[in-house]
Amino acid sequence: MIKRNVIEIDQDRCIGCGLCTKACHQGAIQLIDGKAQLITDSYCDGLGMCLPNCPVDAIQLVEKETAAFDESRKDFALKGAGSCAGSQAKSFVPLNSLAKKSETTKASPASQLGQWPVQLHLMNANAPFLQGANLLIAADCTAYAYADFHQTFLKGRVALIGCPKLDDTGAYLQKLTDIFRQNDISSVTVVRMSVPCCGGLPRTVKQAIAQSGAIIPYAEVTITPEGERL
Repeated sequence: MIKRNVIEIDQDRCIGCGLCTKACHQGAIQLIDGKAQLITDSYCDGLGMCLPNCPVDAIQLVEKETAAFDESRKDFALKGAGSCAGSQAKSFVPLNSLAKKSETTKASPASQLGQWPVQLHLMNANAPFLQGANLLIAADCTAYAYADFHQTFLKGRVALIGCPKLDDTGAYLQKLTDIFRQNDISSVTVVRMSVPCCGGLPRTVKQAIAQSGAIIPYAEVTITPEGERL
């Protein structure tokens, strides 16, 4: 037995998404009865590569007396296990305001998205691009209903999207509270649809701001299914 870092998974916070199982190069984590569990301490290398992939921050590194790392697990990723690039946090420079013209087509508006991921459930509260960010928290239907969504709302903001009708707003509340507590957020803009079920989004955001104790400038915009801004 030696003293070293291994991961610890909070079973109460785990939502069973499985992202950590894909991020672990040693195959140390498996979904059992709908929850992520560390199979054995000896499979965990203690580097914490799975931490930024957990959307609910249910994983942490702890130092304890445990078995040494099984060095044979270093080759596990080469045998078929790999990380999920689709949920890894990254920032990038948005495309120019107009896409390049070709000889035969007109210029078209370019994307203003400057970070990934955008799904609120996949966002890690410690993602570096959240620090000091102007947040856009949008119902996912709004980008389809409002034609000039990128230039009007997304430009210069970090986007978090979700659906209060279909998703777990309890998980939203905890995730947003963590984001507001851990980052010096500059502003929050909520864009919602005019349909009644979309009212859960601004309510959850306001509750999360209150729980976090942060003072954050807040704005709210409502879009109709016909694409009109109210």
